[in-house]
Amino acid sequence: MLDKLLFGRYIQGNSLVHRMDPRAKLIGAFYFIIVIFLANNWQTYLIMTLFTFLCVILSDIKLSVFLNGVKPLIWLIMFTVLLQILFTRGGETYFELGPISITSFGVINGAFIFMRFVLIIFISTLLTLTTMPLSLTDAIEKLLGPLKRFKVPVHEIALMLSIALRFVPTLMDEASKIMNAQRARGVEFGEGNIVKQMKAVTPILVPLFVSSFNRADELANAMEARGYQGGEGRTKYRILDWQRLDTLSMLAFVALTGLLLFFRS
Repeated sequence: MLDKLLFGRYIQGNSLVHRMDPRAKLIGAFYFIIVIFLANNWQTYLIMTLFTFLCVILSDIKLSVFLNGVKPLIWLIMFTVLLQILFTRGGETYFELGPISITSFGVINGAFIFMRFVLIIFISTLLTLTTMPLSLTDAIEKLLGPLKRFKVPVHEIALMLSIALRFVPTLMDEASKIMNAQRARGVEFGEGNIVKQMKAVTPILVPLFVSSFNRADELANAMEARGYQGGEGRTKYRILDWQRLDTLSMLAFVALTGLLLFFRS
């Protein structure tokens, strides 16, 4: 499961999505997460699904890669969907037992919640798969640039987000190695009752926390050894260039919003 977690990973390529300005991709991803809440019927969710699959096709990344990225979170998604189905009332009632009821409105709402989760994961994964962490840092710093007037440490915030994003796959790989080492010592994961499973996680979390702190200390020493003094007076090696493709992508999101408002019930 840890090997299939794609958040924070980058796949090199030369597709249209890869060539987009990271600022456009970042704005588009956040805008998508906001605008998806306008969808409230099967027509609008169909539009959002087609738009997402179009983005996936333009990225030249196999659909199976995105599906593998959903698998580690499928149990969380299904748990949320189950709560919606069991505790949402309205429409035709299929089953009722005390506070628990299964209604047509609950089933439909559960399906919409499932689609919402999957589409958001797809777009978020697409952002990280097609954008280098350093480019994301530059994009965040540029977009938060106006906050510098209010003494907000924009450069430091962008740097922290970039480091956190970069170390997600590193920590997942480290956790996978620790699990393999614990299995070699006879520890069984995913077996027994909930108490035994929670106890089995402890041999993973303790060395993982120790390793994380060691990596953070090594990173801080490496940055100090290279003369890092914050963002004041620093120049940029990578210059962001907003192109016509990025403008067209923003217009596509505007058109998407118009379609959602038109077909929204």
